Amino acid sequence: MTPEFSRPERLDTIGGEAREVAIAADAEERRRLAARFGLIAIERLEARFTIRRDIAGIRADGRVTAAVAQACSVTGDPLPATVDETVALRFVPPGESGEEVELDEDALDTIEIEGGAIDLGEAAAETLALALDPFPRGPRAAEALREAGVAGEDQAGPFGALAALKGKLGK
Repeated sequence: MTPEFSRPERLDTIGGEAREVAIAADAEERRRLAARFGLIAIERLEARFTIRRDIAGIRADGRVTAAVAQACSVTGDPLPATVDETVALRFVPPGESGEEVELDEDALDTIEIEGGAIDLGEAAAETLALALDPFPRGPRAAEALREAGVAGEDQAGPFGALAALKGKLGK
């Protein structure tokens, strides 16, 4: 399956010297990605990477920026959101991703290479999806929840039960 936003960089074009790669999703790619990720729209998706080969594989460092419209998880109202994420990736041959036990500040996300190329477009798309709030709430969310009879955070759990009990005792 070809991703909606594919920007492959062939392995034989990547050397030890750092090279800049800038990519941007066109309107059709953004429309298809919005459908994949359940977004109302993606107005902009761009990324800039510095790629180079190192002893462990292919290193890609950069930044992914985007402007999207998400639906409020309560009301469905459109909510604008922006993404500005730094990215540090290592692409490795299949079977060499291994299991990382310790993560330090220099740890990189590891992606297995498929088909003789690394796909910077798919890496940017996945970065976008992971950076978004999975349950965004708009300004009308609290009111809509109250109207639906859903208890607020201050009313739920053990402290909410204690507050209700205190109210019943009249103290």
